[in-house]
This record gives sequence, C-alpha cells and structure tokens, in this order.
Amino acid sequence: MDIPKKARAVIIGGGVIGCSIAYHLGKIGWKDVVLLERKQLTCGTTWHAAGLIAQLRATKNMTRLAKYSQELYQKLEKETGLSTGFKRNGSITVALTNERMEELKRSAGMARAFGVEIDEISPEEIAERYPTLKVDDAVGGLWLPKDGQADPVNITQALAKGARNFGVNIIQGTKVVDIDQSDSKVKGVMTTDGYIECDYVVNAAGMWAHEIGKKAGVAVPLHACEHFYIVTENIQGLTPNLPVLRVPDESAYYKEDAGKILLGCFELKSKPWGMNGISEDFEFDTLPDDFDHFEPILEKAIKRLPYMETAGIHTFFNGPESFTADDRYLLGEAPELKNFFVAAGFNSVGIQSAGGVGKVLADWMDQGNSQMDLWDVDIRRVQPFQNNRTYLKKRVSETLGLLYADHFPYRQVETARNIRLSPIHEKLKNLGACFGEASGWERANWFLPKTELKKGIMPKYEYSWKRQNWFQYSADEHNAIRNKVGLFDMSSFGKIKVIGKDAEDVLQRISANNVAIEPGKIIYTQFLNEAGCIEADVTITRLTLEEFLVVTPADTIHRDLNWIKQHIPDNANAVAIDVTVSEAVFIIMGPESRNFLQPITSNSLSNNDFSFASMQDIDIGYAKARAHRITYVGELGWELYVSNDMSNHVFDTIMKRNDDYPIKLCGLHAMDSCRVEKAYRHYGHDISNEDNVLEAGLGFVVKENKPDTKFGSMIGKNSIIQKRNEGFKNILLQFRLKDPESLLYHNEPIIRDGEIVGYLTSGNYGHHLKGAIGLGYIKCEEIGESTTSILASNYQIDVAGNKIDADVSLSPMYDPKSIKVKN
Repeated sequence: MDIPKKARAVIIGGGVIGCSIAYHLGKIGWKDVVLLERKQLTCGTTWHAAGLIAQLRATKNMTRLAKYSQELYQKLEKETGLSTGFKRNGSITVALTNERMEELKRSAGMARAFGVEIDEISPEEIAERYPTLKVDDAVGGLWLPKDGQADPVNITQALAKGARNFGVNIIQGTKVVDIDQSDSKVKGVMTTDGYIECDYVVNAAGMWAHEIGKKAGVAVPLHACEHFYIVTENIQGLTPNLPVLRVPDESAYYKEDAGKILLGCFELKSKPWGMNGISEDFEFDTLPDDFDHFEPILEKAIKRLPYMETAGIHTFFNGPESFTADDRYLLGEAPELKNFFVAAGFNSVGIQSAGGVGKVLADWMDQGNSQMDLWDVDIRRVQPFQNNRTYLKKRVSETLGLLYADHFPYRQVETARNIRLSPIHEKLKNLGACFGEASGWERANWFLPKTELKKGIMPKYEYSWKRQNWFQYSADEHNAIRNKVGLFDMSSFGKIKVIGKDAEDVLQRISANNVAIEPGKIIYTQFLNEAGCIEADVTITRLTLEEFLVVTPADTIHRDLNWIKQHIPDNANAVAIDVTVSEAVFIIMGPESRNFLQPITSNSLSNNDFSFASMQDIDIGYAKARAHRITYVGELGWELYVSNDMSNHVFDTIMKRNDDYPIKLCGLHAMDSCRVEKAYRHYGHDISNEDNVLEAGLGFVVKENKPDTKFGSMIGKNSIIQKRNEGFKNILLQFRLKDPESLLYHNEPIIRDGEIVGYLTSGNYGHHLKGAIGLGYIKCEEIGESTTSILASNYQIDVAGNKIDADVSLSPMYDPKSIKVKN
C-alpha cells in the first residue's frame, strides 16, 4: 500500500476518537494529516458501543465537551450527507435509595449551574415517561430532556467523511509498529507499509494505546474490561422512542431502539481482559459469553421492566472496552515526549465525548497549550507506576463498577492500594490513621482517637452525603490546629529542584512573583500562561544561589515538572529534577507550634530570628532537617524536610515531646477544612489554566514590573497589565452558610439576588467559623464592577435543591490580615 513519506500529523487509530481528531484538525486548516487504522474503521470498541449521548458530566468543562459533541452530531448529516442516528429522546435516572436521591438532587443543582436543562421527577412522573417500569420502590429521579442516543458507527463514518473533505488522508489496513524520536521529540512512525516522517503523533489507539505508548516511552495506563449487554427480540406493545433509562442502584442502563431493548451494565466487580495482549487478527471481535456473570443484572431487570420476562434475547454481547485507574480518560501532550499526544481510555463515555475531545485536542496541538481547563483528564496527572499491567488489572476490576456506584464525597478506591508509602506509614497506621489515596500515595485523611482504638474499632469510612463517621474526629483535629498544635505527614508533597547558574532567570520568567530573593527565603507564586491564567500554584525556596526547591501538590508534580522543563531554553545552564522521594515532610502547625518545637531544635524560633516565609537548617534530636516557615492552614507553623533515612528518628523525637506537650495528629480532611476557612486556593478546584490570576484574588503575588530576565520577560506580563487596566469579568468569593447543619462539597450553584451566577469550586466545613464554607467565582454584572456592589447583594447556595442563605466576603473570613501566620 502506498503511504506518504511525510506528514504534519499522524493519528493512530480509526475509532470515533481518532476520526474526530482528524476531522477537527482538517477543519482548522491543518494540511498533510494522516490517520492510520490497523484494520478497519471502528473495528476495536467503537462498533459495539451502546451509543448513549448524555450532556451532564462531573465538571463544567467535561459537560461543555459533551454538549459540543451533541451539537456536532446533529450538524454532521447536513455537512457530510451521512446520518449519525442522533435523536434527542431524553434520559431518566432512577434513585432507589435516599442517599442516591441526595446525589441526584446535588447533580441537578450542578446541572443548572452548568446550563444543562434538568428536572427532578417523582416516581409517578417516571412511570408516565417510561410506561410499565416498576417504580413502587423508587424514591425519585432526574429527567434530562436533551439527552439522547446515536449510532456510533455512523458517527465515526460521518466524521471520517468530513475529515476526508478537509483533505485528511485516512489509510486502513496499515499498522504502526514503532515511534521514532530524537532529542525527546517525535520524529516519525514506522508502519507495516513503511516509514512516515512527521511533526506530531496522536495516540488514539483505544485498547492498543497502552502498547503504542510503550513504543514511544510514554505511560498510557489503561486496561480493557469485558462489557456486557443484551439486545431483546422485538417486544410487542413496547412504547416507541422511550428515553434512555439508568438505574444505577441496579448497575443497569436501558436503551430502546426499533422496538427492542438493549440492557447493559456496569457491575460492581468487573472482568479485566487482555492481560496477555490482544491478538493480531482482532477485528470486530466479541468475547466469550458469560451468562452467569450477567444473570444478577438480568434478574433485577426482569423485575424492573416486566417486558423483559417474556422477551426473547436476540443478542448476548460481550466486548472489550478500555478503562483507566480513576475512571477519567487520558488526554493531551505526553510529558515524556514532545508533540506526542494521547486521547484514550474513555471508560465507556467515548461516543458522547468524542466530538468535544477532537475539538479541544486539535486546538491544543494548534495553539501549543490547552485552551481550557482539562486537568480532570490531562495525561500529566499520570504517575509512572500506574502503567504497571498488574496494577491496572486489579484497579480496573473496580473502576468499571464505580461508574454506577454511589458517588459519595470522599469515597476512596479499594483496590491496588499501599503502593507509595511515607516512611512513617506503619507508625501512623498504629496510631489510628485512616488513609486515602492520591497519585498512589497513602495519606492519613483522619485519625481515630485512642479511646476508640482501645474498643477495637477500626478507622474506616462510613460513607454518606450527610456528616460521615469521621466528621467529629476531623473537627477535633481542625480545632487543635486553630487553638493548640497539630502534626501532618505531608511526605507526598511534590518536590522539584531547579539547579544551575541560570536557575534564577528560568524561574523568574515562568513565575508571577519575584524569584530574585536571598538564599533561605520562600515565595508563594503561580506559573502563568500567556493569557495570565494559572498553570501551577507552588512555593519556591531558594536553597543556595544556584539551587531552588519548588514544592507542589502530589497530584500535579508531573504537570509542574513538565511546565518547568518546557520553559528551560536550550542555551540555559539549568536543570529541573524530581526529588519528591528523597525527603519526608512533617508539618507542625498551630498557635502553640513554636512552644512545642523550641525545646527539641537548636535554632531560635522567635519571630525576629525566624521570620515568616524563610527557611533554616536545624538540628532536631540527633538529626538534621530544613525548617520552612510557611503554611497552608493559616496558622503559625513550620514544615520540616527530613531525609528519608532520618525521618523515623525525627518523628520519634516529635512524639517523645508529645509526652510532655500534647500534639494532635491531623489528617488531610482537617488540612482542607482549615485552608477553605482561610480561603487558600486549591489547584484543580479553585484555580486552573482557564482562571485569571487576578480574578482568582492572587494579584498580591504577581510582580509584572520586575526586571526582565536574560530569557525574556515574565510569561503572561502583557495580559496582566491589560487585565489590571480593564477590570475583572469574574471574581472569586468566599461564602459561609448561615445554616450550620448544611454541608458543601463543590459545584453547588451560587445564587445572587435570585439568579444563578456561578458555582462553588471548593467546599468543606469551617469548624472554627461554625458553618460550611465554599469558594466560587461569580460573573460581575459589568466589567470592573465595584466590590461594594458585589458585596451588597444577597447570596444563597443551592444545596440539593434547598436555597441556603450565605454570608459573603472578598477577604478571608478567618484571620483576614494573616496576623496569626506572621507573628
């Protein structure tokens, strides 16, 4: 087969995702785009997808992508002459428990904030919209009139035709066997029909994406699972054009099509597949039947929809679909290889996501950076160990079922745990820690008191949308931080050293704050993009004249390291190195932290001798450590950085001091509730690469007038100057519910004078402020609206359909002048 010798971009994979990317690259004018499919278009997973098209997703931007997909599928027929089979017949989700109904009510509020049409409906209204459905045990449900269904193969063929119309070369029957690279950048692909030199590669290979990634040295952690559904024979008397039906409490979904019912499931314990690879001749293949596995779902369905009892089964289907470790797909430029992009691992939402994914990835490739906040699905969140096949097999056996499980706040995964451990993990476990997982790290989220441990009670979550079993324990930890002293183990902090003669100039260009500080000083800063929006939120400590330590959350370490490396010029004498695992971090916080630490350290901790935002080397016990006076909870305190080999000794020294001066062991839930009270921002929730640093209320750290570096001026400088002059379109506010019983998590609508004007980006309970606290952006009524006008309005927060009055503030409600932090 003749293939081109050169291309601007090569897309690997001819499913709905690959064809959408090809379509959108062609649409924005890219020439010399080639799509390679090993067999035939749609032959992997796309051809057997159920074709459910929903609008509402877990975040605003995922919802935007799903809505765009719907709109695109509606327009494609007119553009290409090929029908996508898309119809808006609506969808119903049924709740069989009060907890599920609480989840649905909160989802409905979120949907309204995101501009999605939605209604809460009663069991009787469910029965009206879905005749014969058994609803006597239902609590209620949701109705989304603009949801629908479509034909996945037709969508793909329409996208492919549209791509060809734009000049994209789609080649079937050609397999990619290797990825060529030079100087950590894509150079070309080797195929079964020859070599193609190219500037960009997109890995949209579906189930094969993991293996394609390995050829490029890129981690693409996904694993196939068996996905089951049945299609009935024609059912006499079945109401036509029924809405899509989901009964998550029974792990089931239903789709009516041409008088038949497709019944599918996302069972709690799934069956991973393809552990030993996928056969070379796999093409439109199905997997062996396993009726015993599907039978519990069918039994419930027969009771739920009596038609199913007498309906014949036309097709029993079992086919593979790709799942990831966190049920979120993998998108974007791989941090390991420049111009190698990934779009894979869609966790059964590929059809409804494909249109939007194709658009944003094409824009990303064209502009050199994501044009919207895609952190939820950004491949830079991936940790290298997650590419381990044994880990993936174990984890995806759970994540498939989590799609329809109760989405309780703080819910933790249960499989493939205890991988990345702090040096003091076992000691914390014996002291009552209940651990949560983040990027593979086991971190203490809360502690069970000794009195409960002695009763034989185990530290374990009991999930609910109300106050969970650990609520009071975490409140006690929070109050210890506010009134006395507490300890956090934050060894999971991401730590990046930037070293070299040009380290200051490199960091000065990418940092909003002024990095030209004396050794031993610390700054809080953001990394900005050219639009003045936030790519990272970090602290930087100058260790020596040529060595800086960048500290970042565990989840963003690879994103932030990638951003720094991308902005080190070729002629710069500087390197960036991940040193996360070299040091443990113990954080001592609270108004009594100075009194607690002073007797066990060599240095004076007085305010004159050890000021805020500074670092010193100290002796503690028989060990050496670095003490950083900085905080994320809004109190006096120090972060102790200790080499791993001495960390147990330092912890033992601290706990020995505990015998004379009690210190409270505290978990991540207390840290979060303290930081929300202090209105400290959280990257990925309150701030992102779509949020302007000034509108986020962080202008106090932005020094756009600092001198230019040898590598140019501060990134985002011109946008910052423009924003300061023109005024704000949005502004981040802090809210406190006046009802002390209600709880906030995030995504609750913000109501200003009766109108929805935004939604909460963070939420937790403020135990010191005696109420639930939230942060969230509102749209200003006009650009540059005065703060007096903003604060004069009446505000409410929609909590599961209840409008709760709220206090509002631009400055932190707790210690607004940071007196506690700096004295």
